[in-house]
Amino acid sequence: MTAFRDEAEVYEFLGGIFRRGMMDHELVEKLRPSGVVLRITYSDPQAVITVDMPNSEIHEGAGTGPEPNVELFMTADTGNRFWLGKVVLPVALAKGEVRAKGPVAKLLKVLPLAKGMFGPYRAHLQEAGRADLLDA
Repeated sequence: MTAFRDEAEVYEFLGGIFRRGMMDHELVEKLRPSGVVLRITYSDPQAVITVDMPNSEIHEGAGTGPEPNVELFMTADTGNRFWLGKVVLPVALAKGEVRAKGPVAKLLKVLPLAKGMFGPYRAHLQEAGRADLLDA
């Protein structure tokens, strides 16, 4: 069984954490110079999120947003576990749980900044009545 019921939940929770991050001025100022335009294609359920770090924009849906320079492919369950702090991206890449395309090294440089969003992600799940996703 998958963590999220449908595409809308993927956008609410996994997209939501990116939207919340883009409201954090300090985080945005650290991400902007990275030049990373990240597209994450989730499966089970299908959803696509593009994070334009230089322009501080989030785009939801296939075919929206600018062309990415880094792409990640994973299940929505893996995305949920990442934001819970349970997936180490370099290890997941090595194990094939996450596939990547493009200069992943650029993404790995900003990856430590994601840790600051683990708490807000957990809080959002709890506030939305989805504490069941915390045990993933």
